[in-house]
Amino acid sequence: MDEMAKHKNRHDLMENEEIFLDDPEELAELEAEITAEAAEQDEAAALRAEVADLKDRLLRALADSENVRKRAERDRRDAELYGATRLARDLLSVHDNFNRALEHVSEQVRAAAPGLVEGIELTQRELLNALARNKIEKISPQAGDRFDPKLHHAMFEAPVPGTRAGDIIQTMSEGFTIGDRLLRPAQVGVSSGGPAVPQA
Repeated sequence: MDEMAKHKNRHDLMENEEIFLDDPEELAELEAEITAEAAEQDEAAALRAEVADLKDRLLRALADSENVRKRAERDRRDAELYGATRLARDLLSVHDNFNRALEHVSEQVRAAAPGLVEGIELTQRELLNALARNKIEKISPQAGDRFDPKLHHAMFEAPVPGTRAGDIIQTMSEGFTIGDRLLRPAQVGVSSGGPAVPQA
């Protein structure tokens, strides 16, 4: 702004003193000043554009850095929660074997070896507690519950009197979730509805 004011003052002065630009040296000096001022203005504009570009790049870099931090935090949480998925899936067969063993314990076996049966029950309970501590929860649908394809896997469908289509009629194996994800669906039998009433 100061340079522009100086130039205006010089211009006014020239007009007031009625300086004629017939003198080549004075004309060259004036052109040199004008050229220098234009160069300074161009340089200032270029610097402003460079500052704006650098500011934009800085904001983008900060946004990218924040996104990377959030993604890393989410990945860490997922690894902490879902890192044991493969091991948990393998342990589910152990749980199933405990269930099968307990289903086949007769009253005679229970009377003859109560300590053995209690040991199996306690071991299964401790396994379920260990799974629960790692956010692994059991899905135990009951007969009459509605079939949910997000949690259940239909093994068969059959017409059952007194039921609606889509009602669970039998549970073959329990399912499990880990956090908010399905680890294994519960295997169930589903009703296709009661038998059709014959037309009179």
